[in-house]
Amino acid sequence: MAQTQRERFAAARPVADAPDAELVDATLNIAPATLVPDAALLARERILPPNAAGPHGRAYKLLRTQVLQRLEQLQANTIAVISPTAGDGKTHTALNLAIAIAADLSRTALLVDCDLRNPSLHRRLGIEPTVGIEDCLQSGRLVHEAIVRLEGYQRLSLLPARSAVEHSSELLASDRTARLVHELRNRYNNRIIIFDLPPVLQADDALAFSRLVQCGLMVIGEGRTRCDDLTRSMELLRGLPLIGTVLNGSRESPRAGY
Repeated sequence: MAQTQRERFAAARPVADAPDAELVDATLNIAPATLVPDAALLARERILPPNAAGPHGRAYKLLRTQVLQRLEQLQANTIAVISPTAGDGKTHTALNLAIAIAADLSRTALLVDCDLRNPSLHRRLGIEPTVGIEDCLQSGRLVHEAIVRLEGYQRLSLLPARSAVEHSSELLASDRTARLVHELRNRYNNRIIIFDLPPVLQADDALAFSRLVQCGLMVIGEGRTRCDDLTRSMELLRGLPLIGTVLNGSRESPRAGY
């Protein structure tokens, strides 16, 4: 019998049956390190404040609600934020979406920087992590050593990358990465895990990693993304269910009062 769309979305991508011991948090009660973001940098990068407050938070709360409804329908808790090319706004969208999800009192959010060709999450926040996801994948560091929290941002955790990695697509396609995703996905029932991936058309990283997540969110830049680039990206990722698109940098003004 053919699978329904919901069953295809909810089904896990191929991963190892169980995570390796070196990737599993040794103690569940170990609190992540808390880092202090650069307030001036947050304002310059248009990063939402805690609880997604302020006028800019409205759009991301609307996006959050739509994303959470789709994830609930599909019984999924992992989502990849992708874009056809660099500069479309995927990292900005992923970060603000994670903040908005964490503002939901019934959810927690984990944002993972899987753009191992050009990791930028830590730079946008002005933080300097001592351990990155690449250390977990290459050197056997434990997941809890790399996860950090931002001061003031409750229910939001980050798994940053510290530096670019050679042969990043091979690393993202490895069994070790599959085991790490398995560990993250199955740890907490109310956690939404957001993966920031490299641009689809500039490397094979997103395609290599796409089998490990349950769905994707496509970010396109107004006046930047070419229609043929978007079409090609969706063709390459045809095995990854897309729950929607985000138009970043829209020049349309919101209606008065809304």
